[in-house]
Amino acid sequence: MLEFLNQLDTQAFLLVNGWNHPLIDPFMVFVSGKISWLPLYLVLLYFIIRQFRWQSVMVLLIIGLMITASDQLSVRAFKYVFERPRPCHENDLLPLIHLVNSKCGGAYGFVSSHAANAFALAGFIILMFRNRHRFIGPIMFAYAFLVAYSRVYLGVHYPGDVIVGGMLGIVVAITAFKVFRLAEEKWCEKSC
Repeated sequence: MLEFLNQLDTQAFLLVNGWNHPLIDPFMVFVSGKISWLPLYLVLLYFIIRQFRWQSVMVLLIIGLMITASDQLSVRAFKYVFERPRPCHENDLLPLIHLVNSKCGGAYGFVSSHAANAFALAGFIILMFRNRHRFIGPIMFAYAFLVAYSRVYLGVHYPGDVIVGGMLGIVVAITAFKVFRLAEEKWCEKSC
């Protein structure tokens, strides 16, 4: 069964990675960059401060802890445990891969930390603002999807890496949101 899933993941990787174009390459490198999304993060910061005022300190602290947890879980609970090589480290696949800028990353790819972190942030923000600003949901989903897709496009992750990474991020986001709700209740008991 595991061999079948691996073959399916490899075929899906080659299909998605094969949909490339030299004009799209720089955009995907940009999408995958950590600093590239700074304008979005600043807009989110504005909405968080505007919505939560002094509680925004707590929200930002939870976001920081959530991203740290998502990142560390993706590495320590998955990459170092499963030790699945990235597709760009597979010698048999290398001639078939569209590897942008010849950058591959670390040895292991399961799960994608980029996808886990992007979906954690997106999931948390969607939960935080779902009843206040409905337009944020599609924007955050598009952000997380683009980041995850870029990792396959760039040749550094299999689709399974980003799918499971996204699922991990969503679980972390839900947990962080529950922690926020508990903290909010405790805060309200003291100051409301």
